[in-house]
Amino acid sequence: MADKLILRRQYLDKIRPFIGKDLIKIITGQRRIGKSYMLKQLIAEIKQTHPEGKIIYIDKELEEFSGIRNSGDLHKYVSEQLVDGKDNFLFIDEIQEIEAFQRCLRSLLNKKECDIFCAGSNATMLSGELATMLAGRYMEFPIHSLSYPEFIEFNQIGDSNENLNLYLTLGGMPYQYHLGLDPSIVFEYLNSLYSTILLRDVVSRENIRNVSLLENLVTYLADNTGSLFGAQNISKYLKSQQINIPTQSVINYLRALTNAYFIHKVSRADIQGLKIFEIGEKFYFEDLGLRNSIRPFNYRGDIGKLMENAVYLHLRRNNYKVFVGKSGDKEIDFMAEKNGERLYVQVAYQLGNENIIQREFGNLVDIPDNYPKYVVTMDEIQPGNTFKGIRQVHLRNFLRETV
Repeated sequence: MADKLILRRQYLDKIRPFIGKDLIKIITGQRRIGKSYMLKQLIAEIKQTHPEGKIIYIDKELEEFSGIRNSGDLHKYVSEQLVDGKDNFLFIDEIQEIEAFQRCLRSLLNKKECDIFCAGSNATMLSGELATMLAGRYMEFPIHSLSYPEFIEFNQIGDSNENLNLYLTLGGMPYQYHLGLDPSIVFEYLNSLYSTILLRDVVSRENIRNVSLLENLVTYLADNTGSLFGAQNISKYLKSQQINIPTQSVINYLRALTNAYFIHKVSRADIQGLKIFEIGEKFYFEDLGLRNSIRPFNYRGDIGKLMENAVYLHLRRNNYKVFVGKSGDKEIDFMAEKNGERLYVQVAYQLGNENIIQREFGNLVDIPDNYPKYVVTMDEIQPGNTFKGIRQVHLRNFLRETV
């Protein structure tokens, strides 16, 4: 059955200017987040702009490419496929499965034999000694789960509070498009995907032996999404639940989950001097639905956590580097930086009383700069509602804005 390609324009627009440039284009992200489809969309576009070009496509999840195990195998296969006198375009999916792939890519790039596009689902492939070979020679394009606007476009539904809640519940894994919006069906898929990610991209790749401890850690992260803590705190909590796990193991497991793009670590930073604090950080999930598949969604108890997670992902999709802000003894949910500019965001379900209003707005009022400041809530508010220059905005509207 032929795949129907639904364009993810935000990412295509970022990659398109680098087509034909002497840089390796590397698409990164969690398994099943849409990297393969992004490669297919790029192939479709290149076939239109370069109809005489030669497309070389390698998918390491297919048996026919199982013989390509290392850099030498890759170089031999590609060399046999190259066509003299034509524009050659090389696409490699799940490239982290090829040992020392950087050696081959550097050689191909130096000889200018083809335009190179890759996709991978492990962050370590762009770190370490081998990656220094490609320093300054590649562009990384992170792909995330569907944004709220993409969610309503993919599912051909309207923009409403009801569908926002559906998005917060089901998340934005692209394959959901083929499943519909029945939660029982979607969560059956998400449960299977969670097991695959955990076993293939975390346990197997990182050689983790105690899978039960890893699962308990993930459950803890789901329960405490957006809470401020450190590895030592997690270890102490798990021990109180008769789950004995050393602090170093917690650190290793968190790193493994982050390497698989399953969770994101957000460090604390001082607002005045941007000093990064080593103790205390927050963790958010790459997909809301996967988080809810681990810990069943309880609206009353979880809505604030999911709102924070959604805001974090929105900032990352808009290319911000995100921190938890610290100003004296006050905490700002998000301090985001991009191109020398900054914005601040507080997230609260509803501003139900004066104490909440003073906390959410007061923390922002005291910040001594004039960068944009937002309080994101689920309150029904009038457009343009501000307090001392701080915008209060409904989550639905914030997720539809390009900030």
